[in-house]
Amino acid sequence: MSKKIVFATNYSPLSAEALRVATHLAGAEQATLLIVHVSEKERYPVGESCQEDPSPDAAELDRLRSVLPNDQRVAVEHHLLYGEPGSAEITQPGKAIVKFAAEQHADMVVVATHGRKGLAHLLMGDVAENIIRNAPCPVVAVRHAANQEP
Repeated sequence: MSKKIVFATNYSPLSAEALRVATHLAGAEQATLLIVHVSEKERYPVGESCQEDPSPDAAELDRLRSVLPNDQRVAVEHHLLYGEPGSAEITQPGKAIVKFAAEQHADMVVVATHGRKGLAHLLMGDVAENIIRNAPCPVVAVRHAANQEP
């Protein structure tokens, strides 16, 4: 059974730093790097009848496929994730990533974190924290160097 490392991106500079870490880990473990992004769009548009899974937005899929590791030897798969279908609640990226990691039997998840504390953390929430608390495997949270305390 081959190893799988899930890397979650939101296309930010913080995610780019975490991608370097995920690539290094995937190379060292000879694992497949599963690059995921959670769409803010509805997979099943309200009021439309769907007999089969609709195709993902082409532009959104192209953007995801542009996220590539800097080591060409690392095997890569791209997966566009969505929130729960038919749910009235706002898509929760952490929940979608945890579910995907469980379904894929991932060996690890790598995610960037803002490293917010206190009131800013409470107001903004933290996808990374949700993943750390609920993932079925180890999680590597990559914190931006500028946010690190001396």
